[in-house]
Amino acid sequence: MGELREPLGECSLPAALESMGERWAFLILRAAFNGLKHFEEFQSELGIARNILANRLSRFVDHGIMERRSLVEDRRKIAYHLTDKGYALLPTMVALRQWGEKWETGCPAFPILVDARDNRPIQQVAVLSHDGRPLGKGDMHWALPGDLDAPERNDAE
Repeated sequence: MGELREPLGECSLPAALESMGERWAFLILRAAFNGLKHFEEFQSELGIARNILANRLSRFVDHGIMERRSLVEDRRKIAYHLTDKGYALLPTMVALRQWGEKWETGCPAFPILVDARDNRPIQQVAVLSHDGRPLGKGDMHWALPGDLDAPERNDAE
């Protein structure tokens, strides 16, 4: 039986990249994860051209990654908030940052991302098996839904 490859035409990566865009999109998301909410804050912090920023924020809103909200104290002012879909990108952002530290800059980035509970650095993002084991490049393959093993049943039930 030959090795199964992921059909590239059916891959969800192109759809994800369409939502994200390019470099500025990731930098805007990083700023949003760090608490920035207003157009002027993004523009000032990132030094991004206003038209590019407006385009990227609009794309995030269109794709449900961020939502626009009018401020209660001044309905003319808008704040951008990450949605649950936007927050779900956090592992991707952390993985890219860690990859950049290892393969591009060769040194840890500062400030260091830490667990809020005990103020210790987070672990490396990893691909985990169904039971939590870290998986390497030789530990995975593609399978069709009908080829999956059934989950083990708990006999104590």
